[in-house]
Amino acid sequence: MTSRDEQSERPSPSNHPPEHSMDLNSSRATSQPINTFPIELQNYHASDQPIQQNFSSPYLQAAKASQQTTLPEQKGPGWATVSRVMPVKQYNQVNGHAQVPPSPPLPAQPLSQQTSVILSAPARRTKRHRMRTIFILFLLLLIILVALGAILGPNLFANTHRTKSDSSTTLGAAGPFVKAPLNAGQINAIMHLAGYMKYKQLASLYVSHMTLDEELGQLIMVEYADTYYSPDLNTMINKFHAGGVIMYEFQMQTFNQTKHDIAQMQQHASIPLLVSTDEEGGPYVHRLSHIYGYRMSATDIANTGNPNVATQQGHKAAHDLLSLGINENLAPDVDVNLVNGYDMVTRTFGNTPQSVITYASAYMKALQGDGVVACIKHYPGLGDAAPDAHTTLPLVKRTKDQIYAVELAPYKAFIQSPDRLLNPGMIMPTDVLMPAIDPVYPAELSHIFMTDILRKEFGYDGVVLTDALYMKGVTINGSQVSMPQAAVMALNAGNDMLLGPTGADQMLAMINALKAALQNGALSKARVDEAAARIIALKMEYHLMPAVPPQE
Repeated sequence: MTSRDEQSERPSPSNHPPEHSMDLNSSRATSQPINTFPIELQNYHASDQPIQQNFSSPYLQAAKASQQTTLPEQKGPGWATVSRVMPVKQYNQVNGHAQVPPSPPLPAQPLSQQTSVILSAPARRTKRHRMRTIFILFLLLLIILVALGAILGPNLFANTHRTKSDSSTTLGAAGPFVKAPLNAGQINAIMHLAGYMKYKQLASLYVSHMTLDEELGQLIMVEYADTYYSPDLNTMINKFHAGGVIMYEFQMQTFNQTKHDIAQMQQHASIPLLVSTDEEGGPYVHRLSHIYGYRMSATDIANTGNPNVATQQGHKAAHDLLSLGINENLAPDVDVNLVNGYDMVTRTFGNTPQSVITYASAYMKALQGDGVVACIKHYPGLGDAAPDAHTTLPLVKRTKDQIYAVELAPYKAFIQSPDRLLNPGMIMPTDVLMPAIDPVYPAELSHIFMTDILRKEFGYDGVVLTDALYMKGVTINGSQVSMPQAAVMALNAGNDMLLGPTGADQMLAMINALKAALQNGALSKARVDEAAARIIALKMEYHLMPAVPPQE
């Protein structure tokens, strides 16, 4: 490098290099003035000035002089900015100069002053390269640690003790990467998919693995004429895959006999059964009277004026039923008593929708909270019907608005309640003709009542169980409908489970009618699948069968 004094002795502008700084190792010239004193002094910080004051070296004088900047326009004519500098050797040849003599060394400085001098460019590049290498090594080490943590973490921090069979479980090969990463409890939780899938979704998966005979059998709740577990009953349960059984008072004589018969039913069932009865209490519908004696009727409960009595009776009924193995009660009756007809005497909770809702709510919440499926009845309502639907088709001539305001009010309230224990596990329709809504079909065979109103308008997605399809009220335009034909019509209307076949012969006739309807297109397989899935989902929800995927 040269000082500014040395530059001034060279020939002028056309032969001189410009006084602007040029980095000889760069492809471009800068617009800054050349500081030709030693590079070490250029890099002094402001904090180093006391040290500079101790020098009387000509280099310091040159440094001060170099701080005066000469602008290009002050250089006079002939100034031109060099756009690309020449190598040093070529530059000297063009200008006829020998190499610039090296600058004399600086006087020796104390160590404290030397340490304040910033490293030269090559040294800085070496330092940056070293820092980059250290940073890359650190990243590699971090990646290795993360990978080891993912592999060894579950084993290092697990609190559960694994059995020998658990620790040796592999996926067909040895090594840490193929061992099951879950413990036995976690695997069991996955197998019980209720936490991840809704019961109906899981039930649909289950139904998809069933045979047609199994699926159709699940749609039927059978009756039997014997007082014990007979071969005929066994055929319906074991061979025809009945989904449920209803029991009457004459079939439940003693506690031990009843418990034994029910245990036999479940033992021979390929899929757990819904075992039901009508335990309403009172003098007429009291199926457990031989075993437990008299029980308060719905009217007795409402007459107390205390909903807590309904709660107490619901708990008592649940306890007595479950002790025998009965998991479904065809109660409470939520008809609003308007004319005190045949089916209303002692069986209702009052004469207004609010009274019925108040006491039936307390009773049903206790019943279902204890694990018994409740079935509210008789949809859409028999409160204004005088005759018995077992012997004829009742006719209700009320307006549509009246029916919605009174008869249908309890059903809508329970279906749409935010309290899950007040959502009925089942609903039972019956045979009643309400011309204001459907002038042709009895309610349980009416698509308007069973699908348009109950399913779509009220939003019910649970199981609908027909009333007994052998009843005389199952008529259309005065003509009795056979039980097999009524079964097809009931499914198409929106019912899921069919009550009525008594004995294996009647059950087989109903199954054959359903198969024929599937064959000729009168009944869709999708409707059968939907009904079966609702029944299986109910059994899972009330823990009658495990909520697991079907086992091959």
